[in-house]
Amino acid sequence: MDQVGKSGMQTRPEVTIVVPMHNEIENLPGTLERIAASVTETGRTFEVVAVDDGSTDPTRARLEAMAQAADWLRIVAYSPNRGRGYALRRGFASAHGEIIVTIDADLSYDPSHIKGMLDILARQPETDFVVGSPYAKGGATIHVPRGRLFTSRWGNRILGLAMPGGLTAVTGILRAYRRTVLDVIDLESNDKEIHLEIVSKALAAGFVPAEMPAVLTGRRRGKSKFLLRATVASHLIFSFYEKPVMLFGLIGALIMGLGLGSGVRLIYLWQTGTLNPSRPLVSLTVILLVAGLQILLFGFLGSQIVQVRRGLYRTQKTLKLMARQFTSMPLSRGEGFSERSSIVPSPGVKRRRPTEEPNLVP
Repeated sequence: MDQVGKSGMQTRPEVTIVVPMHNEIENLPGTLERIAASVTETGRTFEVVAVDDGSTDPTRARLEAMAQAADWLRIVAYSPNRGRGYALRRGFASAHGEIIVTIDADLSYDPSHIKGMLDILARQPETDFVVGSPYAKGGATIHVPRGRLFTSRWGNRILGLAMPGGLTAVTGILRAYRRTVLDVIDLESNDKEIHLEIVSKALAAGFVPAEMPAVLTGRRRGKSKFLLRATVASHLIFSFYEKPVMLFGLIGALIMGLGLGSGVRLIYLWQTGTLNPSRPLVSLTVILLVAGLQILLFGFLGSQIVQVRRGLYRTQKTLKLMARQFTSMPLSRGEGFSERSSIVPSPGVKRRRPTEEPNLVP
């Protein structure tokens, strides 16, 4: 079942705040009201798109009741649960604002951060999207479980090394995008990997990021959706996807190191006159050196493929921006004419009557 609720707003809002939700009845209605109050203080027109991702508790009913009294609230609801990535993609598709903000339903990031991100986009026209980071200078974490904090911090460090842009947080939801960014890139993820996918494709397409210090607070109400094993696996896989030389280079260097160590041992045995060519150490040395070199070459080849992929994203960006500009261009003089008025004779040229036949010169 799928439903999209519409508010009574008649004008296009400047800002859309997309809030994915799954069984968040304990955080309603305070969450959305605090978000609305924070954006109201900025003086910008806005809408909040609450995406009910197949909740099995009364979340959807509570949202529908709130929408009756709040003209800034729009609801996207469907079932069954499909994951945060799908929820965000549905929210992006329903957003009307020129700036699209994403934030968690449990307000692990205070809504006051929204104003900071909007201010950065206003002050820096060259910036295309802003990422809130608790690991940037000035950021902080409060009451976050140690296991989750350790995984998040080190996962973001590894991913930061794999991706360009110098961001300290690439897995968080607190972000603000110019609409162009989300219109140009094609998103596919259905779960939390969408945060990585957006940053990866946006940077590859040439969009400019900015980072804002933020305070991450542990969830106080409701059940956390954080899964340690799935998170670690997704971080490692995405790191390999972004910079294959990190994995291939590490493994290849390790194997070549073993091969070089074995080679040093062979040289020592040869110098001392105790080398036996029939021993398997000789074959092992050759195998280790060759295998290590091949794995390093795989890493180099993978890096070249990544560069090609990024080039394709930049080309896709250029083509989509050109298409948007073309479709938004007003009709120039002469466009949209009717068939009857499509021919305008030059001055001094007599128009032939419709019944006249043209003169044919043999």
